[in-house]
Parts: sequence; structure tokens; C-alpha cells
Amino acid sequence: MDELLELLKRNALETPENLGKMLGLNADEVRKRIAEYEERGVIRGYQAVINEDVLALDRVNAVIEVKITPERHGGFDRIARRICKFPEVQSAYLMSGAYDLLLFVSGRNLKEVATFVSEKLATIEGVVSTATHFMLKTYKQHGLMMEGEDEYERLKVSP
Repeated sequence: MDELLELLKRNALETPENLGKMLGLNADEVRKRIAEYEERGVIRGYQAVINEDVLALDRVNAVIEVKITPERHGGFDRIARRICKFPEVQSAYLMSGAYDLLLFVSGRNLKEVATFVSEKLATIEGVVSTATHFMLKTYKQHGLMMEGEDEYERLKVSP
């Protein structure tokens, strides 16, 4: 990944002027490269990383492992695209290992997530099984600590 994309991942609000100084480019060249990335679909959007625990939102987040039967033509793609259309699904990944898809879902409460799994997800033809794990607390998200970093944890020794 090029250095401009790395800088944007760390802080998408950084100005083209500052990015240009860091990269040895002028601001217009930075704007042009960002526009090209957006046009090609490399940059898909911009989001703030929000510590929902501080906001005390009435939201439940879960990670769901899904085993599916791949289709003869298209493998996992058609079923994965269908699952991604549900508004509860925040992220979806094709995985190697014991399950095929890893979903990150969100709902207003446990019942809403459970209903999504039992009535929408599990009823899709080709879905073999699911395993749902509820997220209790977020420590780190998108490379950022959600709480202030603790002081150095080594105990002080006095003479």
C-alpha cells in the first residue's frame, strides 16, 4: 500500500497540504491521487472511529461464524452478497478454517440479533450452521485504543 493511503488510514481528516508536506508532494498532486483512488474504488468511504462504550448506546454487537455450502457456479459469492444486503450486517469476510464467513452484526438488543440469526440468516438456502459471539467490551478498534493508554505498568522500586 502506498504511503498516502497509510496516512489517510491513520487520519482521513489530514489536509492535502499537510499530506503533501509529509510525502514531498504539492497539495494539488495529493488531491489528484485521492480523487483517482476514490474513482477506482480503492477508497470506499471515510468514517470516524467511535467509542460506543463511552456513549452508552443501547446497541448489541456480535460476531457470527457462518458455515455455508458453496454453489457450483459462484462458490460463496452469491450467498455472501445476499447476506451483506441485510442492514444488521456491518462487515462480512470470507475465511479459511472451520467456518466460511465471518459477520459483524449490530442490533438494538439481544433479541433483535437473535431474530436476525434465526429468521433471516439461518433460513437462507446454503447456510449450514452459525455460531454467534456477543461483543462485551471494545479495547481496540481499527488500530486505536478505546480507552486511554495506561502508564507503564512496571512497579516502581524504591531504594
